[in-house]
Amino acid sequence: MSVNVKPLSDRVLVEPSAAESKTASGLIIPETAKEKPQQGTVVAVGPGKKDEPMEVKVGDKVLYGKYSGNELTVDGKDYLMMHQSDIMAII
Repeated sequence: MSVNVKPLSDRVLVEPSAAESKTASGLIIPETAKEKPQQGTVVAVGPGKKDEPMEVKVGDKVLYGKYSGNELTVDGKDYLMMHQSDIMAII
């Protein structure tokens, strides 16, 4: 997966996972009731800051806050640009 976006400083470009369309019991969730996904895959990573090296790398699956990052669209795909500090965990 190659994207022509190079994040600066401690920023990370994340491709969000698809929202769940069914519950665990098999009920179908309508589009209007789907929650924003809180996990995704790292697509691009900036070089980091002098005092703070980057802990995530391309290909990592990560968890982030519900309202973290800025949404952007590149080549028809939706991504989130966020600071490394917005990422809560690598899974």
